[in-house]
Amino acid sequence: MKIIIAGAGEVGTHLAKLLAKENLDTTLIDDNPDLLADLETSYDLLTRVGSPTSIESLKECGVARADLFIAVTPYESVNMTACMLATNLGAKKTLARIENYEYLQPVNREFFHSLGVDYLIFPENLAAKEIVESLRYPWLRQTLSFHDEALILLAIKVRKDSSILNKKFNSGYFEHGKYRVVAINRKSKTIIPSGSDEILADDIVYFVTMKENMDFVREQAGKKDFQVKNVMIMGGSRIAQKTIQYLPSPIHVKVLERDKEKCYHLAECLNDALIINADGRNVEALRAEGIEEIDAFVATTSNSEANILACLEAKRLGVKKTVAEVENIDYIQLAEELDIGTVINKKLIAASYIYQLTLDADVLDVRSLTSADAEVVEFVAKPGSKITKGQIKDIRLPDNVNIGGIVRDGMGTIAYGYTQILPGDHVIVFCACSTIRKVESLFN
Repeated sequence: MKIIIAGAGEVGTHLAKLLAKENLDTTLIDDNPDLLADLETSYDLLTRVGSPTSIESLKECGVARADLFIAVTPYESVNMTACMLATNLGAKKTLARIENYEYLQPVNREFFHSLGVDYLIFPENLAAKEIVESLRYPWLRQTLSFHDEALILLAIKVRKDSSILNKKFNSGYFEHGKYRVVAINRKSKTIIPSGSDEILADDIVYFVTMKENMDFVREQAGKKDFQVKNVMIMGGSRIAQKTIQYLPSPIHVKVLERDKEKCYHLAECLNDALIINADGRNVEALRAEGIEEIDAFVATTSNSEANILACLEAKRLGVKKTVAEVENIDYIQLAEELDIGTVINKKLIAASYIYQLTLDADVLDVRSLTSADAEVVEFVAKPGSKITKGQIKDIRLPDNVNIGGIVRDGMGTIAYGYTQILPGDHVIVFCACSTIRKVESLFN
């Protein structure tokens, strides 16, 4: 598969590195040579200095042979134009990063498809949805739902008062059919549990379960539920604005924005939030705006360090739930070690959605786990595929792969060794990033 990525920003560079590790024919183009420096020598990919909207530059990249053209520059108009040109020059499929939510409406999607833009992605919108989900279930680090919530993945930091600690998986303790532990993150190491493994205090544990068993999982993990009624958001970014629009109406929102002109703009477009011209990094400002009465604190400025520190301060002042947008991947583990709470990284989220377009199998969803070096993939088993040839225990799965559950006829069930996967089943697979291609071959 030949893939061309236009835009060597955070999303484009991360995606290019991910694809290059899998030996795909990947070319990264950008008009800023500084952004491309050292990438070609460090990774198995080609880089080109050129404009994504230049026909000559696109031809030099071999766009006529491209199976997938991805435009993820910071500029929506450039991305849309580049995709239209790429389609006209022979690219089979195109994807554009956008920042206008109206483009995602079905009628507009059809219009852009007719112009040569096959897929649209709005990373800030995806990040906002994850923030809203984290506030819906504040006792979770991350939650992902599959097939209309028939199966749900829950990431929970397990404390020392949990009842599931120090229980080996081969002891039979976990064989109740209400959930399956698919992975454990312990001190930045991702563990696919085997029979002799056990859960320790402060592990981040990934459970696959059904919606009706979420309270059971919460109780076993030693977590208490509470309702988020008052939210304080630091930074009036696009992610913050979309988050406010998605939050249900009973939730009261305060936005702290230190740029006065931006406050005026936010006040005009956000009718359901109180906009305050203040610096959320200032403890006195937090206290003045009633931080003690806040249930959740969300930091979405463009500065990862400021977001982490602000969440730490909010927790020190008694806030039970904190969410930090951390765009520097190197800081994610630090945020986990500091016990920030939920960490959001929009480029990981966006790259996961784009990545599924590079797979040949029938894949409905690919989701990145922020706190683990792994992905959760929703495959559909094809008739005659290897995965349907016997029970799971008899199929040679690659290392670092765990099948969490299946959805059959809209009903979710936990997967065990004796489970037989049938054609048409939706299968939730947890796997390390490096093994997705191997798993894919089992479903083709």
